[in-house]
Amino acid sequence: MSPARRAAHLAIRGYQLTLSGLVGRQCRHWPSCSAYADEAIQRHGLWAGGWMGFARICRCGPFGTHGIDLVPEALPAQAAWHRPWAYGRWRGVNAPPPTCD
Repeated sequence: MSPARRAAHLAIRGYQLTLSGLVGRQCRHWPSCSAYADEAIQRHGLWAGGWMGFARICRCGPFGTHGIDLVPEALPAQAAWHRPWAYGRWRGVNAPPPTCD
């Protein structure tokens, strides 16, 4: 793990252990926004994963999305370092496909 990813992980973990309890456990998604951001950074790097996490936090408002929202396996096709907003999903969720049992 790179030093930047490690530092981001430690910062997010510090938030989860301290401030998260004060803010309240009211995230509208599963996994929580902090867990989503941590996984996105670990999977896609600090730049892309950070933008993915930022977009997720922006969607987690009273009029935003809710439900299961997983970190995508691959980066969006239109994303590039010079268009960082394209890394994030600003509407909708990445839910697993329904199973027919």
